[in-house]
Amino acid sequence: MDCCFEYVDVRVDGDEGPILAGFSACIPDRGLTALVGASGAGKSTLLRLLNRLDDPDAGEVRYKGRDVRSYDVLELRRRVQYVSQVPVTLAGSVADNIGPQTASLLAKVGLDAVLADRLADRLSVGEAQRMCLARALAREPECLLLDEPTSALDPDSKSDIERLVRRLADEGLTVVMVTHDQRQATELADRAIAVGTLP
Repeated sequence: MDCCFEYVDVRVDGDEGPILAGFSACIPDRGLTALVGASGAGKSTLLRLLNRLDDPDAGEVRYKGRDVRSYDVLELRRRVQYVSQVPVTLAGSVADNIGPQTASLLAKVGLDAVLADRLADRLSVGEAQRMCLARALAREPECLLLDEPTSALDPDSKSDIERLVRRLADEGLTVVMVTHDQRQATELADRAIAVGTLP
C-alpha cells in the first residue's frame, strides 16, 4: 500500500507532557481516512502536522515519501488544503473568498450560484462550511484535510457535508478527516486510524 502521508515515530509535546508519543501510521493515497478517538487524544494535532500548521517535537511526517519539512511551506499548503472545524470566512463576498470558477465550485458543494454576491459573513454555518470547502477546492489540491467538519452543523447540513466529502473521495481526492463520531469512521470513511490517549 502506497502512503500519501506517513507518521514515523512522531512525538508532540504539550505544556504538561507529551500529547502524542511514538505514533506511526500510513494514510493511503486514495479515499477517505478518518482519524478517530476521544476528545484530547491528539487527532487535530496529527491533522495539523500534515501541512505544517504544527511540527512534531520528534519523529517525522512524510508526504509522498518526503519529510514535509523539505517542501516549501506555501507549496505544501497549496497541495494539501486544510479546512478547520469552525468555518473561517474572509472579508468580502463569497466570490471574493473563492475566486475564479465560483459558480461551478458552488454547484460542486451544493450551494446556489446566487450566493456568489452575498457577503461571506452573512452565510449560515452550514453554508459557510461548504463555502470553505469550495475555497479549498479552488486551489486544486491533491489532499484535503478536514477537522471535524460537521461538528457544528444541524443534522441536514451534516448529511450534506458527509455526502459531499464522500463524493470528493470517490472522485479521487485524498481526504483525511478528524472525527469523534464512530458512525462516520465506520460508515463514511474507507479506513479509520484510532488515536488513543497516553496512559
